[in-house]
Amino acid sequence: MNLSRTRLALLLGLAGALLLVAVIVSPMLLMSMPSFLSDGRTSIDCDDQKQVEEVSDTGASDIPADYLKYYKEYGKEIGVQWNILAAVGKRETDHGRSTLPGVQSGTNSAGAAGPMQFLISTWGGKARVPVNTPFTGYASDGDGDGIGDVYNPADAILGAARMLKRNGAPENVRQALFVYNRAWWYVDQVEEIARKYAKSGDVKVPPQAEPECDEPLIDAAPTTVVAKILQYALAQRGKPYLWGGTGPDAFDCSGVIYAAYRSAGLQIPRTTFGQWPFGARVLEGQEQPGDLVFFNAGPGTSANNPGHVGLVVSKGKMLEARCTRCGPIKVTSYSARTNRVGFTRPLQNPDVLEQLKKLQNPTL
Repeated sequence: MNLSRTRLALLLGLAGALLLVAVIVSPMLLMSMPSFLSDGRTSIDCDDQKQVEEVSDTGASDIPADYLKYYKEYGKEIGVQWNILAAVGKRETDHGRSTLPGVQSGTNSAGAAGPMQFLISTWGGKARVPVNTPFTGYASDGDGDGIGDVYNPADAILGAARMLKRNGAPENVRQALFVYNRAWWYVDQVEEIARKYAKSGDVKVPPQAEPECDEPLIDAAPTTVVAKILQYALAQRGKPYLWGGTGPDAFDCSGVIYAAYRSAGLQIPRTTFGQWPFGARVLEGQEQPGDLVFFNAGPGTSANNPGHVGLVVSKGKMLEARCTRCGPIKVTSYSARTNRVGFTRPLQNPDVLEQLKKLQNPTL
């Protein structure tokens, strides 16, 4: 009996010592834990701008060269996975090679037309729509001739990219595909084709969509004024685009920036055309949060008269309200945009500097 008690005491003492050691060293273990002992997640390169998945041998042999060019070009421009676009084109019309009614002319029994099989009502009410006039639909001008032609592959693929983007891609591809054709078997088939077209065998989501990449942007702001601007702007994520919108329910590209500056007590021009000459020019690479980045985009715009603007929130990233069919307001990358015009800093405008002085000393 005494021997058993002694053994029991020794065992309890040893257990207590081990527990004490675990408490002391556990923080060190957590800091240096090797990947094979972690939760299985890998680190994400949030600055990775490789948004174009490499094409597989299957994709290269099956997709016509001009279609592949459009899938990649417009997938990158709009911000959806090119292999998803290509899979839709394959499933709908075998990349325009189908001889069924509605592919080259007319419509099929459901009223769909063209290589991406848009309903004419969804496209814009007719097969060929001038894009310089108001219309309702996804009619797009991919080849630059001023006409959204549902039978033209460039136009149709650009329109399909915009539709997928508006309905959830790239983050929620399955939802976007379900809206495109309301059947889950269709969604499954398109995703299966997309995986075969990708060299990785996967349907990747851009790293900016991962929660780990939602960095503490406000905490990293260079000044308290910029922090207020970012705080307001980032709170508008998820709201829809509305041309001329200044909130609170919807905004256009310059409207959300105008409202963000106003939330910090600062007045800047309302429109993109007014904001471009307003701020001090900033050399590329020297931009910082709170600056504006401009693009040669939209009707009547040019390199000297940019029509789109985003708010820089960190190096390489901006908050933007892009267009009605481009999805909600969100943080995106500006590094990969080829139509970027330049950067400005409204906080260096003389009028804004005076406003800042009055905010700091209201008695002036």
